[in-house]
Amino acid sequence: MLARLQTCIAFTLLALAAVWLSATLPAGRWLAAALGLLGLAGGHAVVLGVEFVLVARVNRSDPAPPATPLQRLHAWWAECLAAPRVFLWQQPFRSRRWPDQLPSNAQGRRGVLLVHGFVCNRGLWNPWLQRLTALRVPFVALNLEPVFGSIDDYGARIEDGVARLQACTGMPPLVVAHSMGGLAVRRWRAQGGQLARVHHVITMGTPHHGTWLARWAFVRNATQMRLAGPWLIALRTLEAQHGAVDASAFTCFYSHCDNIVCPASTAMLPGADNRHLPGVAHVHMVEHAAPWAETLKRLDHRS
Repeated sequence: MLARLQTCIAFTLLALAAVWLSATLPAGRWLAAALGLLGLAGGHAVVLGVEFVLVARVNRSDPAPPATPLQRLHAWWAECLAAPRVFLWQQPFRSRRWPDQLPSNAQGRRGVLLVHGFVCNRGLWNPWLQRLTALRVPFVALNLEPVFGSIDDYGARIEDGVARLQACTGMPPLVVAHSMGGLAVRRWRAQGGQLARVHHVITMGTPHHGTWLARWAFVRNATQMRLAGPWLIALRTLEAQHGAVDASAFTCFYSHCDNIVCPASTAMLPGADNRHLPGVAHVHMVEHAAPWAETLKRLDHRS
């Protein structure tokens, strides 16, 4: 569903560009043509800029290390490049480029379950999937659907991915989750009997305590990510009931330049291995070297 929606958006932008050029170029309005294309291609940069301004204000009282103006500028530019690549290319057109890898001879080799976040699909992970394929690491990359449904509904897909990897490798998988995907994993993990079925969980930019920006959300899974909201309170209660409050099984990457999850410290869990990524924005965090290096390290750990 998401791939079709984002495909429509991509073709709509191309159609608007074609219409604009056909209306301006024959009349010799070269400057207008260029400005129109710039607006279509770079409009998202304005939206991202507004996000970074808001996040800078929200983070002023946060205990996370403060970002410098240069770090914010670098993070904004990297996100301007990453966002269209992910949302207008990888996810709508290339989400099936790297199929799940479950070889028949993978017993004893730990696999990886990749869980994307809000308004994403498995195409988000394409650079990871290419590298995992080259390394012959078993993996399953999920599509969480319904796209705008409840986070509670994603447990069945996570369960299926874990079960497939366990059957293939004979080992609990390593889970790597971005953004909302980390909350979906926590919700699934909080159900009775799931703790031993996961080797370790790595989250990137997951709003473990919610995010300030979700105050303007209106779809169900986004409203569930409101700061100290009822869904997050219920999640913590469920984790306590089933003994899933121990965060030592988590490595949480967060950033003071995360333009979606703010304040920055909301992406941390007490008792987890919390690691700060200076000057890194939300989507671009997936491309950072540190989470990938930690994944390789955990794959070599066989205890």
